[in-house]
Amino acid sequence: MQLGGRRSDNVIDARGRGIGLPVVGGGLGMAVLALVVYLLGGDPSAVTNMAPSAPQGAPAAPGAPEPQSDFVSVVLADTEDTWNEVFREHGRTYEDPQLVLFTGAVESACGFAQQAMGPFYCPRDHRVYIDLAFYRELRERFHAPGDFAQAYVIAHEVGHHVQNLLGVSDQVSSAQERSGRRGANALSVRLELQADCYAGLWAYHADRARRVVEPGDIDEALNAASAIGDDRLQRATRGYVVPESFTHGSSAQRSAWFRRGYESGRMETCNTFQS
Repeated sequence: MQLGGRRSDNVIDARGRGIGLPVVGGGLGMAVLALVVYLLGGDPSAVTNMAPSAPQGAPAAPGAPEPQSDFVSVVLADTEDTWNEVFREHGRTYEDPQLVLFTGAVESACGFAQQAMGPFYCPRDHRVYIDLAFYRELRERFHAPGDFAQAYVIAHEVGHHVQNLLGVSDQVSSAQERSGRRGANALSVRLELQADCYAGLWAYHADRARRVVEPGDIDEALNAASAIGDDRLQRATRGYVVPESFTHGSSAQRSAWFRRGYESGRMETCNTFQS
């Protein structure tokens, strides 16, 4: 992945500032289990609350150069450039989100969250939250290595910010309140697939404007999207698949919607609620 140029001014490095509790030491298995529970629509605290706290390792000193956080800053800046331009083309004004780096746990406007939940977007404070330890999980546990796989994760969460600015998130939330469990899950899947499509749309525009995509990069993103599909996770944890419990979409769906955004580059093609 070819990334250069500016760094975002919207990254908040909250690592090592005493926010929340650290993830259990050596607890990658617990983190994966809680993440799977979350992705399947359950409450990850049922897992994480059973684990004792222990240090995960000292974070980088504030202000110290650190390649992974620098990479995150560059990717976020690239999403800012892309979405500002796309919104202008549609007669709208884009509001840049902030991205919070944390270690172990963090308090957001959406509540307390631990690393085991994975990266997330909080619509109440317009912030993306990520513990960089997730990238190790992505590489080692989900077998989705590569810098473009990591960029896809950020672009997906920024996709949720786009949905929030467009009012889609509020519409879905209201519809979910009027739906039963199965209907609410189906709406959640459509919301997540649209964020995947928006991640692909970012890749399309970023590559044409700044030539960021190298051979193999799109395969990395597709592999990452597929690795965290509900069907693959359920098969790995339960041994069987329950489609009506999906909250993020199947591996095939997630890959297909990312590809659709990447190949079209148009927001209109990302309407998962009419497809």
